[in-house]
Amino acid sequence: MRTEKKQRLAQLRRWRIRKKIHGSVQRPRMAVCFANKNIHVQFIDDDAGVTLAAASTLGKNTPDRDKLAANVASAKVIGALAAKAALDKGIKQVVFDRGGTRYHGKIKALADSAREAGLQF
Repeated sequence: MRTEKKQRLAQLRRWRIRKKIHGSVQRPRMAVCFANKNIHVQFIDDDAGVTLAAASTLGKNTPDRDKLAANVASAKVIGALAAKAALDKGIKQVVFDRGGTRYHGKIKALADSAREAGLQF
């Protein structure tokens, strides 16, 4: 399959998922983005268009951020860190936005870690 076609199908998948997922103040959207080297998690209020809390492998409050990468072990650390940042802001329930990727591996590890830290999906 050509690269352009594959990217187009991935974009259509993201749009299809985003039509159904919506975050609010009471239950913000937990958007997860895995880049080649880093992991980013944001808690977004779609009504106001505001990011309420965030966590990343590049964040200054991330412990041992030089050793973290976009892998399963780092996803567990960032999931717990994101849940802590959300709970500090008073966020207990979220809508999980996996960004069109399949729910296994890094995504599953991040979600399970966030659940263990106290977030409800």
